[in-house]
Amino acid sequence: MRLSGLQKEVLSLYRQCLRECRKKPEASRQNFRAFARTEFEKNIKIDKKNFAAVEFLLRKGRRQLEMYASPGVKDIK
Repeated sequence: MRLSGLQKEVLSLYRQCLRECRKKPEASRQNFRAFARTEFEKNIKIDKKNFAAVEFLLRKGRRQLEMYASPGVKDIK
């Protein structure tokens, strides 16, 4: 199965989120992982042909990743 460019970007963002989780303290890693998974699952029903919505969510996800990746953020609820 071939993936479209947007699908590859979504998977790439998810992998980046999981990589960032590994940089967080051991005690809070599971919280970050669960948060990332929940955020992606919330939007799983979005039609993959709705490019505007998918691109908006990608931008939003990148902003959130950048915010949560900062060293000052130690835990997420």
